[in-house]
Amino acid sequence: MTDQIPYGGFEASEFAENPEPRVPCVLLLDVSGSMNGQPIDELNSALVTFKDTMSADSLARKRAEIAILEFGGVVDLVQDFVTAETFTPPVLQAHGATPMGQAINRAIDLISERKQIYKTHGIAYYRPWIFLITDGGPTDPWQDAANRVKQGESDKSFIFFAVGVDQANMETLKAISVRDPLMLRGLEFRKLFLWLSQSMQSVSRSSLGDKVSLPAPNGWNEI
Repeated sequence: MTDQIPYGGFEASEFAENPEPRVPCVLLLDVSGSMNGQPIDELNSALVTFKDTMSADSLARKRAEIAILEFGGVVDLVQDFVTAETFTPPVLQAHGATPMGQAINRAIDLISERKQIYKTHGIAYYRPWIFLITDGGPTDPWQDAANRVKQGESDKSFIFFAVGVDQANMETLKAISVRDPLMLRGLEFRKLFLWLSQSMQSVSRSSLGDKVSLPAPNGWNEI
């Protein structure tokens, strides 16, 4: 489940101060107009919980790295990679359509760019995660992105997770993701991000190359 290669980031001084191997994760968050109201409020609150739980783990806060790409009308990098201890949750606003294909492609590019920075600075990293959360279906071409996801998984370049919310097009998510997408129970974003935090903590406590068993998605996954 892990992959050994180097890390990069903000400045060379950052790596000198914190040479720990990294667990990079791109959160790919749907903020299209259908997320307006309680869904986006719950998502914003869950991001704060995610920050708090990750920061409370002495190892994860130095090893876990988080980047956030939102897609609602356009794809926007609202948070470039930072360690969990310096991560400040953004306040997301719902608007626009659902350019999911473009967003996935940008996430894959972001991972590739990050790996190159890792190599430059000689910091080890675990296999990166891309974590997609959406309540709809793509409003742009997505087949190329799906092919890139499958190729990246095959090459062990990253791990791709997809979570559907409410009216998400689960059939399309199945066509994009190698592993079965999961449906969020109601608006249990907080439990979802607690699971994500626990999973990343488990990875960050492992040794490079170890296989890591992730906790079961109890409490947030619609059976």
